[in-house]
Amino acid sequence: MIVKMLRYVAAMAVGAVFFGAAARAEVVIDITRGNVQPMPIAITSFAGSGAQEGQIGREMAGVISADLERSGLFKPIDPKAFIQTVESLQVQPRFPDWKAINAQALVQGRIEQTQDGHLRVEFRLWDVYAETQMVGQAYNAAPQGWRRIAHMIADAIYKRITGEDGYFDTQLVYVAESGPQQKRIKRLAIMDQDGENHRFLTDGQELVLTPRFSPNQREITYLSYFQNNPRVYILHLDSGRRELLGDFPGMTFAPRFSPDGNKVIMSLAQDGNTNIYEMDLRTRHSTRLTNDGSIDTAPSYAPDGSKVTFESDRSGGQQIYVMNADGSGQTRISFGDGRYATPVWSPRGDLIAFTKYKGQEFFIGVMHPDGSGERLLAKGFLVEAPTWAPNGRVLAYWRQTPSDSSGRGGATKLYSIDLTGNNERQVVTPLDGSDPAWSPLIP
Repeated sequence: MIVKMLRYVAAMAVGAVFFGAAARAEVVIDITRGNVQPMPIAITSFAGSGAQEGQIGREMAGVISADLERSGLFKPIDPKAFIQTVESLQVQPRFPDWKAINAQALVQGRIEQTQDGHLRVEFRLWDVYAETQMVGQAYNAAPQGWRRIAHMIADAIYKRITGEDGYFDTQLVYVAESGPQQKRIKRLAIMDQDGENHRFLTDGQELVLTPRFSPNQREITYLSYFQNNPRVYILHLDSGRRELLGDFPGMTFAPRFSPDGNKVIMSLAQDGNTNIYEMDLRTRHSTRLTNDGSIDTAPSYAPDGSKVTFESDRSGGQQIYVMNADGSGQTRISFGDGRYATPVWSPRGDLIAFTKYKGQEFFIGVMHPDGSGERLLAKGFLVEAPTWAPNGRVLAYWRQTPSDSSGRGGATKLYSIDLTGNNERQVVTPLDGSDPAWSPLIP
């Protein structure tokens, strides 16, 4: 039901209106630099035509502010410091008032209820020092869709100031964990990227692992143990229908969709070897892509579908390889100290994220597709399974703490970090969480 509502909101927002020509702004954040000083930004409550709209307007401003602050690129100013009132701001910003509190950008908005009971939400982004409007836009949505509109506005602000696509109008699917370490209950769960609208997708009767979104964000592929046999399923989010991808004569692991959504790539263990297979979802025909007397697993497509990265121990230890989509040209790209695993290609195509184990510690890192430019972003007792935000600037992963001899401890939590490695944040979940996967922008 939540997914259907979000699709409806998206349809209502397609006819967004831009107010005026956006002047060339002096306010800009260069996110290609290693360490960015957060930009002071004033985000005012959205004015409402009634009490309900006014309450929604205050909550929308809070969501927008939280989204931008979590990015590490913006520093929302405490509303207690605001000099100009929300009411007078609807006429015209008094820019000296905003300069006095060091705001470099200003966000204002208004909410009105239309005759059919929907909300019309307008917002404007101002460059305070240039005293010009950077962008203005309007959305129409059902009242229960206000939170998603707030995420869309945060995306618009992020893109106008950084030049990069935002990632706030997205979801995370992950494995929710509960119970003792010796008998862990694992369920699929889904939520907005800020942890809101959380719901469970499975009941915990079967062990589930490695959920991954389809490119259109309408399906999830995952591994489930049915009567102790691993099977790959596709879950259709709109209907809740679960579809068995196939019964394979062996252990299957790490399924992932192709960029066009027409194929699923996975690893299959047979006769002591684990190789990578690709299945066409239309014909259910499988093609073997690797044929090596080793363990080849964790495949991930390049965003254009032309290549695949995967991990293999064929060199004597876990390392990262790249091959053409038909299995040809298999080439090792990781040569640093330690073992490498769980490679995943960036949506931008410029980087591959990975897990690394070295010196009794785990790391989350990135490298270029040719293996150059390796950088380690996060480390811990156990950090694993990076997944990219759709703009290719932020990663999510899970972190586990040590447990003692009696099994106490060992909590698993979700985290995010940007490519600078300087903005690590916990993603709050109701239970422990692991194996996150970031959705594309919601269509």
